[in-house]
Formats: sequence, C-alpha cells, structure tokens
Amino acid sequence: MKKLAAVLLTGLILTGCGAEESKKAVKEINVYTALENEQIPLFLENFKKHYPDIKVNITRDSTGVVITKILAEKDNPQADVVWGTAASGLLMLDNEKLLEPYAPKGIERVNPRFKDSSEVPVWVGNNAWMATFAVNKEEMKKLNLPVPETYEDLLKPEYKGLISMPHPASSGTGFLAVAGFIQIMGEDNAWNYMEKLHENIGVYTHSGSKPAKQATSGEYPIGISYDYPCVKLMNEGNPIAVVFPPEGSGWDSEANALIKKENIKPEAKIFLDWAVSDEVMKLYGTQYAITSVDIGNPVPEGYPKDPVSHLVENDFSWLAAHKDEILDKWSDKFGAKAEQK
Repeated sequence: MKKLAAVLLTGLILTGCGAEESKKAVKEINVYTALENEQIPLFLENFKKHYPDIKVNITRDSTGVVITKILAEKDNPQADVVWGTAASGLLMLDNEKLLEPYAPKGIERVNPRFKDSSEVPVWVGNNAWMATFAVNKEEMKKLNLPVPETYEDLLKPEYKGLISMPHPASSGTGFLAVAGFIQIMGEDNAWNYMEKLHENIGVYTHSGSKPAKQATSGEYPIGISYDYPCVKLMNEGNPIAVVFPPEGSGWDSEANALIKKENIKPEAKIFLDWAVSDEVMKLYGTQYAITSVDIGNPVPEGYPKDPVSHLVENDFSWLAAHKDEILDKWSDKFGAKAEQK
C-alpha cells in the first residue's frame, strides 16, 4: 500500500508539474502591428530574450487595414495589443471605446509629444515617422529634370505621371502626408493643392514604403513616402535623393495600445512595458531618427540636423475626429488612380 501510495503521489506531482508546464506553454498574446516586415524580427528577438515563455502571434498589415480589422472584431476582440501603429489610427479605436488606458512602466521617460495627454494614456509612442519623398537622381538626369525640393515643386507640369504616393485610406503614411498638407496649408488650400498634385500622380499605392521602392527602381521616379525606407534605400547605395521639404513634414507616432476586452492578459501589459524599455528604444533608434525616449543616439546620415524641429504641429485629436470625413472626401476625388489590390 505504501508503494502504491508513493506511486500515486508521484503521479499527482508529475501531473501537477505537467499541468504547470502546460499552463506556461499556453501563455500567448495576439499582437497587431503596422511595423515593416523586416523590423519585426529585430525587435522581437529582444522580447524573446527576456520573456521566452510568452508566445507572440503577430498579425502585420498597413495601418488602415489593422485599424479596420480591429473595428470589425469589436464584438469579439482577437488582438491583445496593438504595437507600432499610427497614433491617429489608435485614436479612432479609442473613439469607439475599444482601447483600455494603460501606463506602461517608465512612462515618465516618454516625450509628452509622443504619448496621449491623459493621466493614464490610451496610446504611447515608440518613435516618430515623417513624410518625405525619394527621388531617383539617375532617372531625373535621363529626363533632364531637376530634383524637386519642395511640395510646390511637385506640382510642376514636367513631373506629370512621375509621382507615386500612398493611398491614405489604406496606408498610415498616406494619411500623415495628407494631414501634413492640411496642417501646413490650411484645409481649403490643402485640397486645392492635392487636386493639382493629383494631375501629376501616376498611382496611389496601398503601402507606405512602396513609393520609395518604386522611386529606387525608376518605375515612378518620385515617391512620396516616409523617412525610414527612403533613408535606408539611400544609405544602401541606391541613386536616390531623400527630400525633407522645407515647409515641414506631416508625421505620426508608431504607437502601442491595450485592447479592451473581458479578460486582459497580464502578458499584454508585460509586452507594453517592454515596448518602451531602454533596450528596445535603442533598437528603434537603429531604424528611426526620432525615438519617444531620448536615448542619445546620433542623428542618422541622411536626416536634417534636428529632425524633431522638422515636424509640423499635429493635432491628433482633431485628425482622429475628422479622419473618416477626410478619407471619404479624398477617395471621392482621387481614388480612381489607386493601384489594384
């Protein structure tokens, strides 16, 4: 009997251990992100180093698609966390009461410009990304055309059909470009400007980085895009100039938020704490000139000396409140030149 009891006790202990191991094994979170595909493994490697027992399931798409997906799932939320997705898009989710306010550890280090102003924020930024354009210098030379230097230059008739730009309804980059026009020029002037720019547009893409790649290949030698892919492609030796218009750049913050749901996993909060930690901020700093926490990185080659001063004044709340209206109007006016999905 003693032997049997010992065997049973051992079995219970093993079963208990097995259950505990199984419990550990199923720790996982669903993370929706608009970060570039090549960036995600670089950042997540650091998370896995610190939290090897948490499985991170990534769903990656452009900002517009990520936000639309979360809105569609509002009655049965699938995501636990949104990571590295435009703050202006996250505010649309907040307007629908789909986000849970959360102050990650170390929030006091984050530049106030790059986080929600509420005491307990609904979004916290990792970095800032800004509208730029990439210009293929060799193609310009072949066409005997100068490199455009300003927004106004892009309206010159000699650039007709040579420009690509992201579609603002599907790309956060497209929206920040349009938001930049509105905040630099005022609403009426911006819509007049975009009507003239439309005449020179060859295609509106569904990816924010695609116009930079199209400029590099020469398919559309002028690509309105954002700083990261433009500077990266230039520094890889491609024959492109990266233009930061003197009028300033529309911008957004790649930000994080906690999805409101019945059972919020503690691992989701662990992820958000990690996402603004010093180690990962340094990793963001290898990709972006502006991080939400000052980590003392030198400004990367190809950027203005003081990138933050190049950012236009952004009213994120106004943009979120008017985003649908802006996108509907833009799509009615210009959507015919969107690339086929």
